Amino acid sequence: MKLAYRKYGSGQPLIILHGLFGQSDNWNTHAKLFAEQNFDVYTVDMRNHGLSPHSDDFSYQLMSDDVLELITDNNLKNIVLLGHSMGGKVAMLFAIEHPQLLDKLIVADMAPKYYPPHHTKIIAGLQAVDFNIIKSRKEVESVLSNYISDMGTKQFLLKNLYWKNDTELAWRFNLKSIAEHIENMGEVTVSTNSCETPALFIRGEKSNYILDADKILIKELFTNSTFETIAGAGHWLHADKPKEFFECVMSFIK
Repeated sequence: MKLAYRKYGSGQPLIILHGLFGQSDNWNTHAKLFAEQNFDVYTVDMRNHGLSPHSDDFSYQLMSDDVLELITDNNLKNIVLLGHSMGGKVAMLFAIEHPQLLDKLIVADMAPKYYPPHHTKIIAGLQAVDFNIIKSRKEVESVLSNYISDMGTKQFLLKNLYWKNDTELAWRFNLKSIAEHIENMGEVTVSTNSCETPALFIRGEKSNYILDADKILIKELFTNSTFETIAGAGHWLHADKPKEFFECVMSFIK
């Protein structure tokens, strides 16, 4: 699948993979900063997200294959691959399958373990928005508020709203496909091989996605991995603490 992406700067390729319900836009600010440090930055819209094609099929394997197609089409090598949350799972699988293409791997707040489904309320809220009736962003926010109390999560989701035509709003993401495959999003990253690519796992201090106990599993799969915790950051650590996140990534790459 030909993915949509935005490109910034020139130099060593750095590919950024967003999380579930995200899009390449979420990483504009960081992409520009990385570009200033002589990187050829690609912020990617994963399948069923942003401006990339919608598909009934949705899995980590397919998303990893999509990234490989983008890399092949652009003749990229010696890549720094950065993935957040869902994008982190894709990045881990890609690194295991194609280590020869990577220089470094950065995983933001995600471990290769199983995560039980925890997006039920978000999906229910999104499905409750009927665009045949609802005609404004404010009305969408009002419906979501019945399901989601966290303002940050609501604002993040609302970034995906767009005008399909003069009178009809829509979501950029493919809600139907995501809802049907949501249980797959928690699956374990399984491999009989370990990956020796230098890897940085960054977690948010206030997030519970990477626990101390997970470091054993991470080290088994990614033998050359190091860990950093960003103080005061939650799961969206790059948005919560942008300066600290950028500096953490740069010190690892450089």
